[in-house]
Amino acid sequence: MTLQLPQPIAAYFTADKSTDKAAPEALANCFTDDAVVKDEGHTHRGRAAIRQWKEETAQKYTYTCEPLACVAQHGRTVVTCRLAGSFSGSPLDLRFMFELAGAKIAALEVAP
Repeated sequence: MTLQLPQPIAAYFTADKSTDKAAPEALANCFTDDAVVKDEGHTHRGRAAIRQWKEETAQKYTYTCEPLACVAQHGRTVVTCRLAGSFSGSPLDLRFMFELAGAKIAALEVAP
């Protein structure tokens, strides 16, 4: 069964799967100019910081991310994903909590 994800979120996961050198830029372009990403205890503000976060994550880990469920919750779209790869605790289910602003992602928090 394929999940029906809002377009900006679907674009995010498509870019995240890519191994193309342009993937960090494509992922960053899913976000608003002043977007915020919270992951692994760090906060990344703005597209340049988000692009750098993606580049560093891709260098640090080899992983796959499979969206399993999607629900609207308290003004956010929460996507539960199974991550498997070269990190402690793999595989792991994480929640990707997105806040959208029109056709872009304004905020993302990744949490267990």
